[in-house]
Amino acid sequence: MALETALTELEKALGHEFAHAELLIRALTHRSLANERALEDGSDGLKPHEDNERLEFLGDAVLGLVVGEALYLLHSEWSEGELTRARAHLVSRQHMAEVAAQIGLGSYLRLSRGEDRSGLRRKSTVLSNTMEAVIGALFLDGGLEPVRAFTGRYVIGDAVEQLAEALRAGAALGNYKSALQERLQAARAGTPVYRVKSESGPDHHKRFLVEVRLKPLDGEPGRALARGIGSTKKYAEQDAARRALVRMAGAEAKGSPLEAEEEEQAKS
Repeated sequence: MALETALTELEKALGHEFAHAELLIRALTHRSLANERALEDGSDGLKPHEDNERLEFLGDAVLGLVVGEALYLLHSEWSEGELTRARAHLVSRQHMAEVAAQIGLGSYLRLSRGEDRSGLRRKSTVLSNTMEAVIGALFLDGGLEPVRAFTGRYVIGDAVEQLAEALRAGAALGNYKSALQERLQAARAGTPVYRVKSESGPDHHKRFLVEVRLKPLDGEPGRALARGIGSTKKYAEQDAARRALVRMAGAEAKGSPLEAEEEEQAKS
């Protein structure tokens, strides 16, 4: 894919046409490529503007500001602690890697030949770091407005309401599997078991569907509690556990026993 075509496609996903395309190119340039080219040119070392690390630093700061602002305006009922926990989850490496996967960012990365062959463009750390660099480039090119628009659509999106549900359910944000296991064990109901139901999409943009079932203390895994989706099995398992916690909290609020909730979810 030609660079110009690739940039145009990515700009559509970002919702912003860059006036200075070199900013976006730099945001997509991994240190390995800058290093490779420096060696080929016979230069002594890297120049700080040739890779995306400085943009990553800026993007991290801008992201924290914009997400904090959005949460403050969206949830006036949340305490400082709840706002802090929600922001930490939304700007986390895991969540930003998920955002990068949503827009297929891995396919646009500019890597050295060796790192490209090693599969680096699919690693969550690289994806999250590059996503922050792209946000830094968005800020430098267009200010806060394109960052707010992109963040509202992809980083916050439905996730903020999912976080609100999780807070109401008493879940530990970002660690839903542990919270679900502790809740089931406390009720002496059993343990959760996760199974991959399906996977789809190309290697750089995988989607996994995972189901969590309740395994009674003295039996085989029984009824389904919930299903979740994600770009990796781990993320899908966390999403399934989160959904299970929310449904269990809803059942308790209605005065329904856990078994009745399981039966209802098995039908869905």
